[in-house]
Amino acid sequence: MAILQKTISPVDGKEYVTRELATEAQVNSVLIQARTAQRSWSKQSLQERQRVCQRALEWLRENQESLGLEICWQMGRPIRYAKNEIMGVLERGEYMIHASDAALSPATVEDKPGFTRFIEKEPIGVVFVVAPWNYPYLTAINSVIPALLAGNSVIIKHSAQTPLCAERLVEAFIQAGLPEGVFQYLHLSHSMAESVIRSGDVNHVAFTGSVKAGQSIEEFASGRFIGVGLELGGKDPAYVRADADLDHAVETVIDGAFFNSGQSCCAIERIYVHHSIYQDFVSRAVELVKQYQLGDPTDMDTTLGPVVNEKSAGLVRDQIKQALEQGARSHIDPAWYEANSNHGVYLAPQLLTGVDHSMKVMTEESFGPVVGIMSVESDEQAMMLMNDSEFGLTASIFTTDIDKAVELGRELQTGTFFVNRCDYLDPALAWTGVKQSGRGHTLSKFGFEAFTQLKSFHVKHP
Repeated sequence: MAILQKTISPVDGKEYVTRELATEAQVNSVLIQARTAQRSWSKQSLQERQRVCQRALEWLRENQESLGLEICWQMGRPIRYAKNEIMGVLERGEYMIHASDAALSPATVEDKPGFTRFIEKEPIGVVFVVAPWNYPYLTAINSVIPALLAGNSVIIKHSAQTPLCAERLVEAFIQAGLPEGVFQYLHLSHSMAESVIRSGDVNHVAFTGSVKAGQSIEEFASGRFIGVGLELGGKDPAYVRADADLDHAVETVIDGAFFNSGQSCCAIERIYVHHSIYQDFVSRAVELVKQYQLGDPTDMDTTLGPVVNEKSAGLVRDQIKQALEQGARSHIDPAWYEANSNHGVYLAPQLLTGVDHSMKVMTEESFGPVVGIMSVESDEQAMMLMNDSEFGLTASIFTTDIDKAVELGRELQTGTFFVNRCDYLDPALAWTGVKQSGRGHTLSKFGFEAFTQLKSFHVKHP
């Protein structure tokens, strides 16, 4: 009997899509197809692989309205923003296509009389992409396109919350003329995903998700000598210095905290503000948050949708409750929003002051619409607090003194450092994390490294 995977929409709590989970026989068939198809795909010229990827991006562009609606219903992002994820996919995809010429070209070494020496970058084989629900296309494309451009085949397993995204990505590449078997999807149970990793038939796992799940991925891959790329959690800080453009800082940081209902690995989850502008920052932030429209994400007027499920909502509520019990102060009254804003998965956004690092809301990932704000006396105190975390994905400083910001940035334990912005992935820059935020990197010219194997050619002329 088939095992069904049911996706419950956070929009209305009803079943949105149902899929059969793959059987062991189906998984084995997909692995065989991927291995076989990869050998012929790797022999295609880079120019042909680029053309296929470009045509796939065009398909996504043409279908962004319907794809955005599916995103909205699957994970709850307001429809006014949902299709913009596809625009981000286009930006990243087109950059990686452009960068692939240099990134995948052979590396030359200095001349040596009587010898020809160079290093080629060969595909590694089969790449298994395990993608999350919060940015279902953007997170996946970071690995899918460079892996395909490098000549690998790809199997994607998407979150049970967003299964249609895996199907649509594969459809885009099939419509673009990608040979059968080069890019496939599987709807899998956790145990079957484990079996894929342990099978010996995949050469790299690109995973985005929680620290706990990332630890499991490492365990499954242990001893198999395959690559593992892990993009895990975050508790990303922002520091607003005394000389910051306050209007810009408030607008940018609050958007970084609450966009997508705070469900981003690089969302701003803790804010540190210099004491001289602290009260002004808080009052402006409160007024800005009050402007959010919480409600049905299929309504174009909605700017804040539900969190993905009851478990996520409960975690955020528990963090807020604990912080208030420990002396924090809340600045947003849920009554300002709809009557049900403090029930179910529709959470009123919350700003907390009087917080410190003894509270979970300032140390553990929230992944929801809440942020704590602390006053600091100096740059030194801000740096200490920003580094006081088991995570290190991104960090931001808002200031008009760029030289000082860069100097401070070098002290921060983070994968990406922003000045006067946050919560953005630039495809020209490597996306990486330190500490429990992960291992490995995607995007930029360095994002191809995980999907290639170096081969050295050492030729002596007679």
